[in-house]
Amino acid sequence: MKKSAMYWLSVIFVLIGASSYGFVSSIVKLAFAEGYSTAQVTISQISVGAAVLWIMVLLRPHTWRNPFAHGGWKLLFVGIFGLSLTTIFYNSALQQLDASLAIILLFQFTWITLVMECVTHRTWPNRYQWLSIFIVLLGTVLAVGITSDNLERFTFAGVVLGLASAITYSLFLYLTGKIQTHHDPVMRSAMMMTGTLPVIYGIYVPFIAGGMELPPDVGHLLLWGLLLGSLSHIIPTVTFNIGIPRIGSSLASMICAMELPVVTVVAYVLLHEQVTLLQWLGILLILAGIVIAEQKAKRITVDHEQ
Repeated sequence: MKKSAMYWLSVIFVLIGASSYGFVSSIVKLAFAEGYSTAQVTISQISVGAAVLWIMVLLRPHTWRNPFAHGGWKLLFVGIFGLSLTTIFYNSALQQLDASLAIILLFQFTWITLVMECVTHRTWPNRYQWLSIFIVLLGTVLAVGITSDNLERFTFAGVVLGLASAITYSLFLYLTGKIQTHHDPVMRSAMMMTGTLPVIYGIYVPFIAGGMELPPDVGHLLLWGLLLGSLSHIIPTVTFNIGIPRIGSSLASMICAMELPVVTVVAYVLLHEQVTLLQWLGILLILAGIVIAEQKAKRITVDHEQ
């Protein structure tokens, strides 16, 4: 009973993280609309996110331990190759594409993560996984409302950046589930975010330091950074570090499909994007795919416990 409760709690944590990340696309678009660049938005959300996570660590002294001990240094690589590159690629894709088009490219992580798991374990997906992937992808196509007009707004650079964000996000989910440490989830998250800093600063700071992209209002930009950092890094990273190690990367990648319904609803409310009946049907299909994946994973978990 205790293991079952912990399992469901872990599923809920991953759902919370995915739902939080679903707000990011619309918020980034609003920041762009105020004249801020990709470099300014990315640096602010990463910097504020890392700072807040380390403050949370300092405020919880009972969790303190050497962050580099017991494999903690490996978490830096998750930040470098997972979080930082996903943020860079996805924010850049949002400047090239509509939010709905960028998200469908990012959502290729659902099957990329499964492929990573299958290659690692040298197994083929079972029929439940194939069915779940098919339903989620079908629902994704319907939910973003692809039309001929949307297709005309595709750019080669945007497609490449969107697919690159899917690969790095898959890597983030996969490594988060595989790297086992004795660190508190908040410290794990802070270490991951620390790994993002040299990559982000190395790429973007030279442009800003050269006077090419000085923000008109630093204080206002930091508020955007706090909002985006909370939604894209603090909440998802902490909840994923709690939930993914307990339920596995494959199931987590399917549960993270919950991000798309949230993106659709938030875009409707904040950006006033139209949501059609086909899009709502797509959202329902995605939820159905999540249920199928979750039920199969739950059955496997129970069998192992018995």
